[in-house]
Amino acid sequence: MKFQQGYSQAQQQTQKLAMTQKLQQAIQMLQYNTEELRDYVETVSLENPLIEVVAPKIRSDLTMMGNRTEKTDFIGQIPDQHESLFEYLINQIHLNYRDTFLRKLMLVLVEYVDINGYLKIDEDEIKLEMGATDIQLLDALTLLQQLDPPGVGARDLQECLMLQTERDDYAPDLAYLLLEEAFDKIANHRFEQIGKEYNLTMVQVQEIIDYIRSLNPFPGAGFGESVPDFIIPDLSLIRKEDQLEVLSNKRGQLKLNFNESYFMRLEQQADAETKEYLKEKFQQYEWLKRTIGQRKDTILEVGKLIVKYQRPFFLDKKGALKPLMLKDIAKELEVHESTISRAVNGKYIETDFGVFELRSFFVNKISDEDTSADEVKQLIKKFIDEENKNKPLSDQKIADMLKTNGQKVSRRTVAKYREALGIASSSKRRRFD
Repeated sequence: MKFQQGYSQAQQQTQKLAMTQKLQQAIQMLQYNTEELRDYVETVSLENPLIEVVAPKIRSDLTMMGNRTEKTDFIGQIPDQHESLFEYLINQIHLNYRDTFLRKLMLVLVEYVDINGYLKIDEDEIKLEMGATDIQLLDALTLLQQLDPPGVGARDLQECLMLQTERDDYAPDLAYLLLEEAFDKIANHRFEQIGKEYNLTMVQVQEIIDYIRSLNPFPGAGFGESVPDFIIPDLSLIRKEDQLEVLSNKRGQLKLNFNESYFMRLEQQADAETKEYLKEKFQQYEWLKRTIGQRKDTILEVGKLIVKYQRPFFLDKKGALKPLMLKDIAKELEVHESTISRAVNGKYIETDFGVFELRSFFVNKISDEDTSADEVKQLIKKFIDEENKNKPLSDQKIADMLKTNGQKVSRRTVAKYREALGIASSSKRRRFD
């Protein structure tokens, strides 16, 4: 009975570990762009003869937009550069946190994150430079370490692995504790000693060690690499008058076919071992196809909500973007913000006036009001376009008009946005008829 109970427990832990690995793979697949997903699936198919990959075909001449046929500007879809780790972290901070002292501290800390994702700082120097207390610095560090990729902002390998384990709901129960208390023993392969001290069987210890080995010791690796020559949009927007419809872009979808003839041929003449092999490969095919479908559905749902929130922009490309944060979409879909971050980074939507990265539709508020910098710029331009050229509006007058309109913006901010729009000051805009 004791043997059966131990066997059952070991079997459950093995199943849990398999679930953990599959979950990590599913999370990674959501983060992949179209080209990276194709490369990953093709790699899997090389080890699984039951999987046939039908890669998306790229038509470089024409693309259907609604009921119209329009030329696609693939040159316009070439990204300028691949995002660095520094840019990725900075963008997350701007998207998720208000302009507070803690955010300023986070932005300073990011400057000390090396290319591998580790934080290399003298904490006393930072506190002195920023006038921060121990608690404030700790709070900023904690927030930094909650960003993607998991493990970023760690000060050493032990902390890096602990951060990843802490965020993994499927991590083995004692993995975090062993990393915290027995890291040196793990590093020196004293597995028997760990088993005795924590009352674990060698099977249990090995499962935890295997999990730890699956973690990424260099969370910053992979940023700043080469990019594809062009973008294959994940979504398409169809606009019919004031109706907006978001669809998954069929041109960019990866399809999996099941090699049924090969499966049937082997199954009919297979021994028990071969049948078990076929069963395993068939399950892998089903999981992969299901996960690709879930990835597509997640990106589509996120895209629909973005279009819903930013409807004025999509109805009129000159329309301003509204304030929108990752947590707004995450709350509506009842998922973690990191899921939304993965779903928008490197994913694009194709419209009849351009191709846009989903991440670009997240805009910070510039005050406590429901106002974005983009919206204020649009209003400033509108006010100036409609002004009496003999008596042009001063920056203070524009600030007053914005306040009446519900946007609390200082004169200095108006001047900054006006200059960013390439508009001269009121004295230089004056016209004498």
